[in-house]
Amino acid sequence: MTFPIIEVSSEQFPALLREIPQPPKSLNYRGSLPPNDIHLLSVVGSRQYTSYGKQVVNELIDGLKDYPVGIVSGLALGIDSLAHEAALRNNLYTLAIPGGGLSDEAIYPATHKPLARRILEADGGLLSEFEPDFRATTWSFPQRNRLVAGISPATLLIEAASKSGTLITARMTVDYNRALLVVPGSIFSKTSEGVHQFLKLGATPVTTAKDILDVLGIEEKSTDQTVSLVQLSPQESAVITALFEPRHRDELIRSLNLNTSEATQLLMMMELNNMITAQDNIYRSLI
Repeated sequence: MTFPIIEVSSEQFPALLREIPQPPKSLNYRGSLPPNDIHLLSVVGSRQYTSYGKQVVNELIDGLKDYPVGIVSGLALGIDSLAHEAALRNNLYTLAIPGGGLSDEAIYPATHKPLARRILEADGGLLSEFEPDFRATTWSFPQRNRLVAGISPATLLIEAASKSGTLITARMTVDYNRALLVVPGSIFSKTSEGVHQFLKLGATPVTTAKDILDVLGIEEKSTDQTVSLVQLSPQESAVITALFEPRHRDELIRSLNLNTSEATQLLMMMELNNMITAQDNIYRSLI
């Protein structure tokens, strides 16, 4: 299936983009523009993310599944690509705004051409103000960032060093009077320094998907999946107790005093019963 590049005039721009200083004169897109009935959330962060940053992306975007939310990011290495991947996994609309043109030859980085294709095949979109064959360059990324910040009512910042280019998008978000959401990180991590700068300046801290829904004005759905701890078997209780924080599968199994076969079967049954969840062998409690 082919996805032609289509030029849109300023009258057809997403509404919030028409409000920013120096709005683009024209835009090109492939695939689908954001539907009017969803709330866009821009997600930005470090190219050199940590395992914590990856866990945060998965935890928060997984929590947005089945809600009218679309994920916007820049198709870059790092947090950007993780955000697009998480959106695709959860069947959320996702829009990529790369730092160059939208032709197959110009998509940057080249390693993300397959990701761009999957976004299009999932009814997502690619958006750019550059000519289709324009190759990304140093100055085009800050220029692109204003679109990422401007198109959404809120931007979520996940990991950024004190001099990260990601902070340009965060500053633009504030300048455009949009909501800036930040995920607190370790005080010992360099990738948290930039995030904490904005936290000190009054950005909204985010620790759960509900925090994002609140900012976007979306009511959280009630759930009946909560399981009382008194209903758990001793072995299940041991797993939940061990998962006071996310843990790797091998570490979790070692803590249970069960042989590998018994522990594997127990964890599988608890996943099927929505008591725990796992992503990349990292387990979390759902209770």
